[in-house]
Amino acid sequence: MIDKPGIDERLLAAEVADAWGSAVTGLVFLPVGLDGQAWAYRVETSDGERYFLKLRRGKFTPGAVQLPGFLRARGVTQVVAPIDPPAGGAAHGFGDYQLLLYPFHDGGSLWHRGLTDRQWIEYGDFLSRLHTVTPSADLPAALPVETYRSTAGERLRTLGPRAAASDILGAFWQRYGAALYQLSEAVDDLASRVTGAPHVICHADIHPGNLLADGDGPLHVVDWDGPILAPRERDLMFVYSGDFGDHPINAHRAELFRQGYGPTEPDQALLSYYRSERRLDDVAAFLASILKPEASPESRANDLHWLTRIAEAVTARPVLDPGEAG
Repeated sequence: MIDKPGIDERLLAAEVADAWGSAVTGLVFLPVGLDGQAWAYRVETSDGERYFLKLRRGKFTPGAVQLPGFLRARGVTQVVAPIDPPAGGAAHGFGDYQLLLYPFHDGGSLWHRGLTDRQWIEYGDFLSRLHTVTPSADLPAALPVETYRSTAGERLRTLGPRAAASDILGAFWQRYGAALYQLSEAVDDLASRVTGAPHVICHADIHPGNLLADGDGPLHVVDWDGPILAPRERDLMFVYSGDFGDHPINAHRAELFRQGYGPTEPDQALLSYYRSERRLDDVAAFLASILKPEASPESRANDLHWLTRIAEAVTARPVLDPGEAG
């Protein structure tokens, strides 16, 4: 998020120092991510170490807290897992918020830089390992299960009249509103036609923005806030879609990915559903964020940029072709 949370950062730094037993010397706000209920900071300590702090209003999901450590313990080394406080547990309460502290990795995300050839192979290998991990007996209780019942269409239909009447969104809605309503109907139709498929552990937001690397170095996978038990296409949608990152998949990159993942023939109907539902969900989220009275002009401008980018893609191809893949 671009806007800072309404908290006293001195108290936040003291809380982190007390909970994790480190002398915090710096707390730097990081305007990253699009989750309206979560914020990020870089934590600097007196011994020269740096950490990534995630602050969430309310509580993290059980999967966000439990799954990363579970996966690392089973050899999925790309996973960035939270650091447990000495007192135990992973998430730490801070008023109306919860905190998770992670190792800090240099290099930044691959959204703009793209993946190297070696990293495309590792990307495939990582997802293959993730999708073949057998959940422990208690893990399914911590993870939601795919139902194909998206709330995005209902949210869009609720927000549409407000967007049309808004000074900020009125012109946008006049241009794109009809196409977005058609997308909502298409998602409902696709959901009614998908068939059952085996469920695996899915990251559920595995686009290049959540892949960190220093140069051609190893991948570090972050943002485990919404893992789910779902068909593997829930993750493969991010691989085989052109919507995510400035250097999306092409024939060469698809072959590299398959070297890591193994021979794969994703279900095209599922890919189409997940691509379309993600677009619809992002549209609803950006509309809600822009319409918040407390949103800053900078935040609204950023959200409107991404909202318009999605709407233009929807207008160009209202329903994604099930056969579209790199």
